Amino acid sequence: MIVEKLQNAYYVTGDIDRAIAFYRDALGLELIFKDADKWVQLKAGGVNFALSSKEEAPDGAAGATVVFEVQDAAAAGATIAAAGGEILGERDMGDHGKTLTFRDPDGNLLQLYQRAS
Repeated sequence: MIVEKLQNAYYVTGDIDRAIAFYRDALGLELIFKDADKWVQLKAGGVNFALSSKEEAPDGAAGATVVFEVQDAAAAGATIAAAGGEILGERDMGDHGKTLTFRDPDGNLLQLYQRAS
């Protein structure tokens, strides 16, 4: 497995609109994508920063969740499991791609993101 890039990091929020206002207005981040009240993508320099609703986030997400972009999430998941990671689940988001949620050996929650083909 080769990580292509850090796809994004996100925070879970209970109020998407309040969080957008804070990060856009207080920090000057550029809003680039909003999926209703579920997910918001902002641009922080050359890196994505996102906001997730509690419903959109994986169970147990707290603080920031690092998301690495990969070509093949299933193959990467097998490598992660073999290396001592715990696979928690996969999610197909249709045209938005898919994610694989896992914990590293220290229990930190991470995700892999695979673009839709």
